[in-house]
Amino acid sequence: MTLPPPLISRAQRERAPLASEPPDSSGNPRSAASRGAEREPVSKPPAWTLLARLIRTHGRRGELVAELLTDFPERFHDRRRVYLIPPERVGTRPREVLLENFWFLRSRIVLKFQGIDSINHAHALCGFEVAIPHAERAPLAPGSVYVSDLIGCTVFDLNREGAEVGRVIDVDRASSSTDLLVLRRRGLRGPAAEALIPLVREYLVRMDVTARRIEMRLPEGLLDINAPLTEEEKRETGSQR
Repeated sequence: MTLPPPLISRAQRERAPLASEPPDSSGNPRSAASRGAEREPVSKPPAWTLLARLIRTHGRRGELVAELLTDFPERFHDRRRVYLIPPERVGTRPREVLLENFWFLRSRIVLKFQGIDSINHAHALCGFEVAIPHAERAPLAPGSVYVSDLIGCTVFDLNREGAEVGRVIDVDRASSSTDLLVLRRRGLRGPAAEALIPLVREYLVRMDVTARRIEMRLPEGLLDINAPLTEEEKRETGSQR
């Protein structure tokens, strides 16, 4: 099957964890809820938007190298206050920090936080994620949508009288030139429980991320064609190479 062209405005990639509590009205973080498995469906948008993941120290003055998790790295110029979300194993609350300085290092970024002034202090932050409250995300062009807003939405097929197809658990932007919605289908198990739906204008009828609802008109047989390969199919494909 030849797929139609993708949506003109692609989903943006400031990422977000699936479950966590935002800061309260005074700016103090609330207790972070357990995130659970990253591919589990959720019923509401995430509260945090991830900008980077701290991976190692850099130099002797507390700087850290981070993997970028945003399509808007230039926005670091506008950010003074960010939050550090600890790995699940640490079990502490997100903490507010002030960004003292930053610079880009090839495809990554080096961050210097106020009060983090030694290798030991910086090393303790490796594995933490740099985040902002969901409401402070960069504005998008009309017609664009954040990937994190798609997670948890339910897809309905108007070609099947509005039948529920499944809930979005991920967005695959790497496997093809078209963004693919990864759906968890209700009542199914194993590889058949997931389906890949191209996020293209020809199929899309209406998208309401506030109501967590996506209405599409899907061609007959698309769910079968775009289902992930079973283990047996993967072995057969590998043996034919």
